[in-house]
Amino acid sequence: MQRDTGGYTVALAASMQHIFDAKAGQTFFATSDIGWVVGHSYIIYGPLIAGMATIMYEGLPTRPDAGVWWSIVEKYQVTHMFSAPTAVRVLKKQDPSWLSKYNVSTLKALWLAGEPLDEPTAQWISQALQVPIIDNYWQTETGWPILTLANGIEQQTTRFGSPGKAMYGYGVKLIDETTGEELTQPNQKGVVAIEGPLPPGCMQTVWRDDDRFVNTYWKSIPGRLIYSTFDWGIRDADGYHFILGRTDDVINVAGHRLGTREIEESIASHPNVAEVAVVGVADNLKGQVAMAFAVPRDATGLDDDAARLKLEGDVMKLVDHQLGAVARPSRVYFVNVLPKTRSGKLLRRALQAVAERRDPGDLTTMEDPAALQQVRDLVG
Repeated sequence: MQRDTGGYTVALAASMQHIFDAKAGQTFFATSDIGWVVGHSYIIYGPLIAGMATIMYEGLPTRPDAGVWWSIVEKYQVTHMFSAPTAVRVLKKQDPSWLSKYNVSTLKALWLAGEPLDEPTAQWISQALQVPIIDNYWQTETGWPILTLANGIEQQTTRFGSPGKAMYGYGVKLIDETTGEELTQPNQKGVVAIEGPLPPGCMQTVWRDDDRFVNTYWKSIPGRLIYSTFDWGIRDADGYHFILGRTDDVINVAGHRLGTREIEESIASHPNVAEVAVVGVADNLKGQVAMAFAVPRDATGLDDDAARLKLEGDVMKLVDHQLGAVARPSRVYFVNVLPKTRSGKLLRRALQAVAERRDPGDLTTMEDPAALQQVRDLVG
């Protein structure tokens, strides 16, 4: 047990120094739920190991108002802030004046993780805060980032839409899911995988079930003993990775394999879309079709059928233009809020189940049950 604790501490100490460029005496504000891994890693252990002050805040980014986070940054002179793309998309729907009401000049950067960070959201918050926006990609299983920018070692440029480069200790590879071969050319789409051994801080087994750990994580790719993240990704010529979504979030439309993340990013680029989730829904003719659920930035007038259909048509044309007709969603439904867990993760499985008129299963982690009921009412 002591070895495990020591490994976790080593990973977080290195992470705070090299990834977050943290210094003793600075102030860290992670907005995560304390019960999730970011809460453990970056509300409690990481900042304190680095000699920083750390802020624990329980509540939504919009209560009592949409300026509550920025008031905390001003009051406590926060230097490092760590949040989630989902939370930023929620703020994107609010009055933009909240972002200029408080002095956030102490912030060195905003780090984001937990869901893929789409380029329009990254650009919006970057312009609003005027600080670097640094995405990072990791999993509960790893305890600290797999992909990001280690600005504590060397200052690097953010590329919107990319969480960055592989961190020290992670032998990140892109693997062809059917052949098991490594993809070495730029912009080839494959499964993001990690060669063993995993670095300190990562999971070492599944509790009392070593076989499950090996079979689930290490043997899912044919012919390879390699850790699978179960995410699709590509890597450009400079080593920046782009996450395209979960391997089981691929939609097969008339023989074309499409990642939900690609469609979501296209829809999110519409100026009146604050947030969107795309799921694959069974279709007798095409096998599957993409169905989108979008939260408008300004819902004024959308209670009118004609206005709603016009916006839906505009969004479809945008996807058609950017990705091609095959990626165009069959429907774009407009909702007030998307179903999420209390930590801000989108419940895509529940969305898909309701869209296919199936039982969504266990919803104990859902923040607002009314969100899914709205979807039920829309899809009939």
